[in-house]
Amino acid sequence: MEGKEEGIVAVVTLKENAHKVEGGRASVFYAENEEELEYLTMLLSRITTAMAHNLGNGVYILVKH
Repeated sequence: MEGKEEGIVAVVTLKENAHKVEGGRASVFYAENEEELEYLTMLLSRITTAMAHNLGNGVYILVKH
């Protein structure tokens, strides 16, 4: 499929983890708590049609494969 963008499209993390996601081209979204973190990740995954991946350190990335 031509014109298909692949790669990291967004990063979602807690505000306290901001130092873990500095730099890069992807949009970064900061959540206030764990519940909001999971909710934002789910919504953004649906909106962008990207897969959500939990890095295990309080950071989720949304990736188009």
